[in-house]
Parts: sequence; structure tokens; C-alpha cells
Amino acid sequence: MSTFADRRPVVDRFWEKVDLSDPGGCWPWAGSLRSYGYGQFSISHSVNAFAHRVAYEILVGPIPAGLTLDHLCRNRRCVNPAHLEPVTMRENILRGTSFSAQAARRTHCPFGHPYDGVVVETFAAHAQRICTRCKAAATRRYRAKNRVRLNAVALQRYHASKSKT
Repeated sequence: MSTFADRRPVVDRFWEKVDLSDPGGCWPWAGSLRSYGYGQFSISHSVNAFAHRVAYEILVGPIPAGLTLDHLCRNRRCVNPAHLEPVTMRENILRGTSFSAQAARRTHCPFGHPYDGVVVETFAAHAQRICTRCKAAATRRYRAKNRVRLNAVALQRYHASKSKT
């Protein structure tokens, strides 16, 4: 059975949960929150939506297909459309503060070399960026340390290929 609050227009129910005390600043959502701090709005008994997406669609229009809304103010409770920008999911993630976003923004390796010619190596379950200068130095150190063994292996391969012919 529906209640009186459910029969009011969706727009009226929505705006009563928004704090508009700072018109130029963030408009924090005062209703319930989803995980990770995003506002949640019940459009009907069976349909819930992110509050910032509802505000954007009410005041600006539909969110372009394939795009998501990025909070430019970094406040997940904010529903001010001036603080929201439609971007690709990749762009939204890279603008964030996650480890992968921070790593993607780095322009130099830990030794100060620029990531211009970047070598990406995969170890077990993750990929790692290595600058070409550091990779070349590591290869030189490895070969110098293992020169005798590497030469022996190369000599064995050479003799094995000669005996097959």
C-alpha cells in the first residue's frame, strides 16, 4: 500500500532532501546514502537511483550514453549539477585518488627518469611500468652477474644446433 509521500511528484520529494543553503557551493544530499557515500533516492518502491544523477537529469537533461558523472568538487553527497561533468568511466577513474589513478599520473620513475619509452612488464597478477633506462641498467647488471652461466647456456645451444645438422 502506498503512502501519501509516495504520491507526491518525484521532483518535490527529491528537492526536500537537498540542502540548498549555499547556492554557489555544494548541495549536499540529506537523504539516505549508498555504499561509498553516494546519495540514494527512491524514485518508486522498486526503483532506486543515485541522487546526483537524478539532479543532473532534472536540471540539465539526460546523461549522454556511455558517460558517467564525475564530481568535480570531490564531494560524493553533492547533487549540484554545476559540480558534475559527464565523462567516460576511464576518465572518471583516472581523475580519482585510487592507486591506479595515482600511478597513471606519474611522469617520472622513482629514479627521476621520464616515462617516455615505457616498458610494461607483467609479473604474476599485475603489470608494472619500468622506464627504458632503468630496464637497460637492470639487464646490464643481470648479465654481468650471470655472464659465465649465460655463456655456458649459449654455448650448449650452439653445439646442440650444430649436432642436429
